[in-house]
Amino acid sequence: MARKCANTIRSVYGKIEDRYLDLVRRFPLRPLRTDAELDQAIAVIDSLIDRPALTVPEQDYLDVLSDLVEGYESEAVPMSPVGDAELLRFLIEQKAVNQAAVAVGAGIAESTISEVLAGKRKLNRGQITKLARYFSVEPGAFLPNS
Repeated sequence: MARKCANTIRSVYGKIEDRYLDLVRRFPLRPLRTDAELDQAIAVIDSLIDRPALTVPEQDYLDVLSDLVEGYESEAVPMSPVGDAELLRFLIEQKAVNQAAVAVGAGIAESTISEVLAGKRKLNRGQITKLARYFSVEPGAFLPNS
């Protein structure tokens, strides 16, 4: 049975299968159960992301390990819902722009941006679409997680 599995890996990855197996030996692909395992998995992910290019086996490994991290975090690290103002403030800070730049870039009145940031106004569907496009995020990021 093990021979069949090795043939399957070789048929998928060819001679570069050793790199995949090295990664599995370094950090086995199995469900994460502790914060320490999460930290180790994130360190492996960071080391792969920092490379200029990944082989197909490395990319496959990264995809699966990322899924394992996401699964652990979704259960062990609950996220509280974020309001429009807090999310917009975070996105503005991350993009290192000001309200005027967001207003021009997203095509929304600057007064609207100010009112949202002050908590006086909620975003509507059209504004969410424009902001999502401007900040290169999914529109769902603006929706509550209830």
